Amino acid sequence: MDAGMDLLHSSGVSMVQYLQTQYRDSQSWFLFISFAADLRNTFFIFFPIWFHLSESVGVKLIWVAVIGDWLNLVFKWILFGQRPYWWVHETPYYSNSSVPHIEQFPVTCETGPGSPSGHAMGSAGVYYVMVTSILTILLQKHQPSVKNWCVRAVLWSVFWGVQFCVCLSRIFLAAHFPHQVITGVIKGMIVAEAFSHIQWIYGASLKKYLHTTLFLFCFTVGFYLLLKVLGVDLLWTLEKAKRWCVRAEWVHMDTTPFASLLRNLGTLFGLGLALNSPLYMESCRGKQGHSAPFRLGCIAASLVVLHLIDSFKPPTKIAALFYLLSFCKSAAVPLATVGIIPYCISSMLSRHDRKLL
Repeated sequence: MDAGMDLLHSSGVSMVQYLQTQYRDSQSWFLFISFAADLRNTFFIFFPIWFHLSESVGVKLIWVAVIGDWLNLVFKWILFGQRPYWWVHETPYYSNSSVPHIEQFPVTCETGPGSPSGHAMGSAGVYYVMVTSILTILLQKHQPSVKNWCVRAVLWSVFWGVQFCVCLSRIFLAAHFPHQVITGVIKGMIVAEAFSHIQWIYGASLKKYLHTTLFLFCFTVGFYLLLKVLGVDLLWTLEKAKRWCVRAEWVHMDTTPFASLLRNLGTLFGLGLALNSPLYMESCRGKQGHSAPFRLGCIAASLVVLHLIDSFKPPTKIAALFYLLSFCKSAAVPLATVGIIPYCISSMLSRHDRKLL
């Protein structure tokens, strides 16, 4: 088993070296792709756009992103996946030869286990939701035809093109091995497809959101404590990241497993709070809710406000404070997008309409 994994990892390192050598001039492109594939962009860009164009798609995006990333965390704790940038220094596989040199970048030194790739899994899930939703909207009233086939071919080509770029990016940056990104894409698509058959999320009460958030938190902490009692340290990768990252400032606290967990739980809880708030009922469900000026205004204002929220970086010196502020910051995203901003836009438009009368 170990020999097989060593062979798999060594071939992955060879691919990392090949990409870094042959496509060195594309470094900025790979860095951009990795940044674009981060789930942060789902919450701060895709979600506000989709929610105000089609609420059901926006809600599904949040659920797929949050549950997918939570499952990714659980899989990582179970699979104990290595990462290329530390594996080459610790494996005895190269004991009779020189250790391959692979470069590191500001986004290389993630602190969690490597399998499956969170970027690949998140990107696959999110883009799967968007592509299938666009297809449903465009083709729901049309019979099969050459035009429909072309639309499907174009959209799925875009989907696979994005996944291919994300996978290459994560390998180039030495953050993942090839088998980890492939596994991530497959699992992300499975999660997204599963939510295509789950309908209760669109009318879930605040109580349901609260129970789901508490379950995800308690299960994760319980699983962590159970394995810790059994002598398994689930934060074993943090030490490796600090030891083998070439620059200490490249080891970011927001890539730790619990930081990811609290960000996701904050987003899910904030969505439940917003969807069941009077602000949402009076704005998005009111008479202004379906008008184009209202929706476009909400999208534009949400993107600006969320950019300001994203610019706030919680202090990392005190871990408990960092996690608490990360939770609150994430909860503020759907609260602003779904409740506060639509209510303000609706009030402005209503006031304008009264003046015209």
